[in-house]
Amino acid sequence: MRIVTEAMPEVRSVTVGCYAAVGGRDEPDELAGASHFLEHLLFKGTETRPARAIAQAVDARGGEMNAFTAREHTAYYTRLPAAELAFGVDLLADVVTVPAFRPDEVDSERQVILEELLLNEDEPEERVHTLCSEALFPGHPLGREVLGTADTVAAMTRDQIAAFHGAHYRPANLVVVAAGDLDHDDVVAGVEGRFGSGGVGPPPVRSAPTVGPEPVAVMHRSTEQAHLAVGWRAFDLQDPDRYPLAVLNQVLGGGMSSRLFQEIREDRGLAYSVYSYTSLHADAGALVVYAGTAPARLAEVRSLVRGEVDRICADGITAEELAVAVGYLEGSLLLGLEDSGSRMARLGSSMCARGRVTPVDEHVAAIGAITLADVDRVIHRVLAGPSTIAAIGPLDQRALA
Repeated sequence: MRIVTEAMPEVRSVTVGCYAAVGGRDEPDELAGASHFLEHLLFKGTETRPARAIAQAVDARGGEMNAFTAREHTAYYTRLPAAELAFGVDLLADVVTVPAFRPDEVDSERQVILEELLLNEDEPEERVHTLCSEALFPGHPLGREVLGTADTVAAMTRDQIAAFHGAHYRPANLVVVAAGDLDHDDVVAGVEGRFGSGGVGPPPVRSAPTVGPEPVAVMHRSTEQAHLAVGWRAFDLQDPDRYPLAVLNQVLGGGMSSRLFQEIREDRGLAYSVYSYTSLHADAGALVVYAGTAPARLAEVRSLVRGEVDRICADGITAEELAVAVGYLEGSLLLGLEDSGSRMARLGSSMCARGRVTPVDEHVAAIGAITLADVDRVIHRVLAGPSTIAAIGPLDQRALA
């Protein structure tokens, strides 16, 4: 069992999390959405604590408890006053290791997730990102919706979910992380003996995508806006070029001073929301641009995105853009460490992704060392490759041909 903490004696809170190194990509097709289903069910109660008792106990301490499912990990956490550290560790251990899986609660939560899937389908600004992932990684779990599908969620049995939990929620696949006004030994004492009874268990087996991306994906919807996502395959989260990729993303569409934000929103008023982001995983990654615009202006927005990408490929970025992006990345990294929750999340995601926590100074040094040549190399590794265009709105396939 791995336990990682970060002491913050200047605060009065503590955030404790349990991260499981299993996520949406680690499920067989027939169990797509199992990790997310588990995320819901673990809050429905344990063998000794019903769901209402868990909620009341957290509320009575002024705390909060939540969870989320990603493609390569699932996280459960609680934020409490520092004096309630022992309670938080005990509660998380109970929730993660001995969920009740009562059949009636499985069925009621199934309906909640089916409603969540319907909500996701009704939000085209969100749905277009899944559509883009499906086209970037066709037939691969990385392209699959983390929630699963209505068919898989409806068909999943209580015993299948419990077996998935038993196979993956083992000590070798879990890490307990905590940040705040705490002592590491106190956390270890609280964890000791609570997570170690399930055996070691194998880590998830993952394989990289082997099929190339699809060029176009269109979903017709009678919406007021057309939602556009343009994606390129990138590299994995261990790649040294992840730092210059962050700079490229910041210059392209990562902030208010980015090229796409200034050109499409500020100068031309073609979109309220326009941005870019990266998504890096154990063996693959992506860079994606998003914009929402009136259907009649979709072709113009698409042309502007393509033109900006072509200019970056031809001329690179400027020294001024590099300096602004580096300053933003350094500053946002430091500002993101102001509370115990964000520090806990950094510990958990780092341990699941890399098996170590990269010191903040190491991050800052790597960002500060980026050169224009580094960014040029990444431009040609990523943006020079084939792109995938995904769109949702009152469109047909010919609109993006």
